[in-house]
Amino acid sequence: MSSKHPVQVIAVTGGKGGVGKTNVSVNLALALADLGRRVLLMDADLGLANVDVLLGLTAKRTLEDVIAGECDLRDVLLQGPGGIRIVPAASGAQSMVQLSPMQHAGLIQAFSDISDNVDVLIIDTAAGIGDGVVSFVRAAQEVIMVVCDEPTSITDAYALIKLLNRDYGMSRFRVLANMAHSPQEGHNLFAKLTKVTDRFLDVALQYLGAVPYDESVRKAVQKQRAVYEAFPRSKCALAFKAIAQKVDAWPLPANPRGHLEFFVERLVQSSTADSGV
Repeated sequence: MSSKHPVQVIAVTGGKGGVGKTNVSVNLALALADLGRRVLLMDADLGLANVDVLLGLTAKRTLEDVIAGECDLRDVLLQGPGGIRIVPAASGAQSMVQLSPMQHAGLIQAFSDISDNVDVLIIDTAAGIGDGVVSFVRAAQEVIMVVCDEPTSITDAYALIKLLNRDYGMSRFRVLANMAHSPQEGHNLFAKLTKVTDRFLDVALQYLGAVPYDESVRKAVQKQRAVYEAFPRSKCALAFKAIAQKVDAWPLPANPRGHLEFFVERLVQSSTADSGV
């Protein structure tokens, strides 16, 4: 029964584009790998797959090939920096919603086959609050809401939290301030968000910390490398190190829901539910 080891499934989301979700996902993955965790990073931005681009990798096959039964999940995994592995997105894979029961079962089996070798699964979701995003977030155990100091960022994060809370009963979210110009700015953003959630929703928000605004991020992106790996001494990389230590201390799921195949099962169920199948 070795495949029953719990996997921490974390969705990184934000409700809008431009808050740096992919950067957070990739660098958090690297920082957790540095702590000795076996990390799988799933690019769930099905329309604009960008994890591979950010890291200068080329995906020959994607999740779509796995669903089509043309190869195993192991065959599509990309080897990323620092020992992380990446499940590249399929650009047209909204087809997740139109999977047949056979394909569902195959996808669950595919993840079940690799769950022995995974401690943490990080899901980089798409922008917005569409069905695809909601399915991935609902299926995860932990949700990191990335916000930044832009007027629409708080409104969009709030809209997503409200949707997940009212329609799906989700009540716990972790908040990460990205590109913060000071530690205080991070706390202020969190305060702004809790001010509205406390008033209108029954949710618990927990502040995960702030990643400082850092020019090294832009330089790393130009090199198609993660800032954590390209500039390990940068303010930004050190912040990810501290955040990873917090994340690593989160309790692991103790119930069967903590297995990777259950994550995929929930993902697939919620897609079919959303499409009215």
